[in-house]
Amino acid sequence: MNLTETRLDSKLMYEGNFIQVRKDNVLLPDGAVSSREYINHPGAVAILALLDNGNLVMERQFRYAPQREFIELPAGKIDHGEDILVCAKRELLEETGYVAGEWIHLTTAWPCIGYADERMEYFLARGLVHRGRNLDDGEFLEVFELPLPEAIEWIRLGKINESKTIVGLFWLEKFLKDWRA
Repeated sequence: MNLTETRLDSKLMYEGNFIQVRKDNVLLPDGAVSSREYINHPGAVAILALLDNGNLVMERQFRYAPQREFIELPAGKIDHGEDILVCAKRELLEETGYVAGEWIHLTTAWPCIGYADERMEYFLARGLVHRGRNLDDGEFLEVFELPLPEAIEWIRLGKINESKTIVGLFWLEKFLKDWRA
């Protein structure tokens, strides 16, 4: 069964600094025509930075859209044409001050498939050395250590409730338990 929707035309509704909102008319598999509204996003990386003591490097920051603070993994937007590993290394250093001696790509996840083409690239970073961070202008966050079992418990308690971080922590737990490299 063919489920593909074919774009007939596309209209740019909004263009910001790094996202676009589009409205497309599409041909459905049954021959009918419909419209689709969606966000073009360049993608992002999330880093599971594992210290030698077994703790994770985590962040606490205010997110404007939901108007609250979140506990998150270090993460950031992929610049146009940027290699995902280069982006992960850049974001880890900028936000936390750490560089890593070992990098493992864990998975790619699509967090918002109903309305965006954003993808999230997850990396495990080990062999961390602190070099000093360099936050982007207008970026404010607190960096702290958290043991993985406590992070998993924080998910259960609702203290960690941001999807990128939940997915990453569960992947790391599975990787360290069953797929250890």
